[in-house]
Parts: sequence; C-alpha cells; structure tokens
Amino acid sequence: MKKFEIPEFYRSPIISQVKAKRKLEDPRKKDFTPSLLDFGTIRFYIARHFGFCYGVENAIEIAYQAIAENPGKRIFLLSQMIHNPAVNEDLVGHGIQFIQDTKGQQLIPWESLTPEDIVIIPAFGTTLEIEKILTEIGVNVSKYNTTCPFVEKVWNRSEKLGSDDHTIIIHGKHNHEETRATFSHSRENAPALILKNIEEAQFLGDIILGKRTIDSFYEHFKGKYSEGFHPEQHLTKIGVVNQTTMLATETQEITDYLRDVMIQKFGNENIKNHIADTRDTLCYATNDNQSATNGLLEKEADFAIVVGGYNSSNTTHLVELLEQKFTTYFIKDKEELLSNQKINSFNIHTHELESMDFNLNSIEPLTIIVTSGASCPDAIVDGVIQKILDYKKVSIPVQSVIDKFLSVKSEN
Repeated sequence: MKKFEIPEFYRSPIISQVKAKRKLEDPRKKDFTPSLLDFGTIRFYIARHFGFCYGVENAIEIAYQAIAENPGKRIFLLSQMIHNPAVNEDLVGHGIQFIQDTKGQQLIPWESLTPEDIVIIPAFGTTLEIEKILTEIGVNVSKYNTTCPFVEKVWNRSEKLGSDDHTIIIHGKHNHEETRATFSHSRENAPALILKNIEEAQFLGDIILGKRTIDSFYEHFKGKYSEGFHPEQHLTKIGVVNQTTMLATETQEITDYLRDVMIQKFGNENIKNHIADTRDTLCYATNDNQSATNGLLEKEADFAIVVGGYNSSNTTHLVELLEQKFTTYFIKDKEELLSNQKINSFNIHTHELESMDFNLNSIEPLTIIVTSGASCPDAIVDGVIQKILDYKKVSIPVQSVIDKFLSVKSEN
C-alpha cells in the first residue's frame, strides 16, 4: 500500500508501534480483537483499526503539496478538508482559507476568486454545480482534487444504477458534504432521494405500498429528492447506495426493508426487476473501524473514550456503537481531559459539550477502551493516553509497556 508523505507531527510514538505490530501479524485484517497496553494500575484496550484511512492521508498529502508548490498564491479549500479541528486549524495556519462552511454556506464569494487561485477539493468531494462554477472562473479543479476514491466508487455505482433505469436511494445525512456531492452526481443520471435512517425508509415504504399520500412524500422529504421526482413513477425500480461513513448495519437494514417492501408490492418472482442487488458501498476503512469497535464490545471495561471531530459522521457512529455497553466519552483531544475527576464530552444526542464526572482514581486497575474516527491523527490519540497516564501518576515508562506488547504474539 502507498506510503503517504504527511507532516511528521501527525505521526505518533505510541499508536504507530501498536498498529505496525498488528499489521505485520494480521496483514489480511482477519483479527478484530483489540490490543492491550497494561500499565498495572491502568489498562488500555486499543481498537484494532482506527484513525487515518487511505482517503484522509491522500487528502492531507495533496493539501500540503499544494502549499509547498504554490508559494505566494492564494490557496482555498472548498470546505473543511476532513472533520477534524486539529487538521483544519493547521491548514488555516499555513494560510489556507475556506470558501464554504460544512453546511455549504458561503464564506468567500465566488466572484472574488481568480484563475490564478488554487482551490483544493476536500476528501468528501463536491457537487457538479460547484465544479461548474470553478471551471467557469478558470480555476483548475482537477490538479488538487482530493476526493476519496471510495466516494468516487459510490458515484460510479450510482451512474451504473441510473443507466439501468433505477432510482437512486442514498443512505446519508442530507446536509453532509459527501451526501450533497453524491446527490448531485446521482441526480445527473437518475431520480435520486436521500434517506437518513430506517424510520425514513419505513415512511418511504408506506408511500410505495400506498399507505401514505403522495403529498406526504413531498412534505416529509422536502429538499431531499431530485427535481421532477414523481413517487408513482420513480419508486418502482430502486437501488441503494450510501454516504461512506454511515453504519453498515443500518444501510443493510434499510436495504433489506426496502427489498421486503418491493416483494410485498411486486412479488418475489419479480423482485430483480424492482430493486438492484447492490452490495453496501461503505468504504473499507469505515467497515474495518466499525468491525474493530464490535471487537471492543466483546471486552469488559470501565468506560470508553472516542477521539475525533464532533462533526465527524464516522466518529459519531463509533460512539453510537460503544455507548450501547459502556459509558462513552467523545472528546476532540487531550484538552477535554480537565482533571483526574472531570472531562468535557460531546453529547451526540443533544449536540452539546458537557462537563462530566471522570474519576480516574475510583478503580484499580482501571480499564479504558480507546478508539478514534478515520479523520483523527494518531498523535492526538497518543496525547489523550499520555495525559491519562500523567493524571494517574503512572511511573512505568511508556516504551517499556510497548516493548512488552511487541514481544508477545497476539492470541488470534
């Protein structure tokens, strides 16, 4: 696999060694059990897979390449490179400006751009409409296009579905940059509709089966369907794709449900003519991270910590999985560890940062689960682990624990 050239401060002395060992022992990614770092009074279960994926590292490499190759020029990002504050703050520190915020609201007017400006397309990709605007200005949209290849794979799947006269159902968050881009590309080839969750799929199922009115469709899915969408005409032959960071189990649940709806309406003998036999379009990294999180759920621990940007979809889904079993703290970095008794944790349900009790001295040995989203640098996870060790006043050198971990062959 390609080795990316990214700034050294993104690398980590702790996590990098753990990952290197697991990769050497399990190159085909068959073992999703976590790694254990045992410091005596405190133990960390580290997820088998987490952190930067191919698409993120590729995007970061290209962004810093753009900075190095264009001294003195204005450099813009369409929106956040990835959903991690540390990464975006560093890029801003290098002079990069954001044209839009994450919801697509304009921060810098299009008319202020010139053909000499450098514009970086983020890993989420962008809409065909924005590409057209930039092209008309004279900006080279392909030179620093960091769109993740797995996002492009979804677009290609949508194009194929459209060419076979399928309506494209997108499982995603309609205001997420990636879903906006996928919706734009999909509706070029076919009618398209965005579903957020199984509840919306069930509402759509009622429309298909005639249990709800057509007017209720337009009201419920306002802003989430392509122009000229007619439910009576466009919900007879469908195919499901997704935002690559959604929960795989939820995408499968939606697909299975809609398949059952089509069987009810058209009969099992005709099902191939009414719903495409698509496989989940989730990217490999999201799938690996979610499988590794399921591996964490098989362990016993006192609580879990998930590190990442609060607007990161894939990170939020890891929190959803872990909080089924553990008290789970969602933090962006070590600065949210306020003391050995208090922590700031982002509540994914209220979308607020909350100050919570966090007593590191209540139990010995204390067992903590640690993972992060695909846009979080390993060095930030390192910082979280190190700060917890400092609060616990652990005297055992970190490297000696890592050396012990490296010397023991994994159980699986």
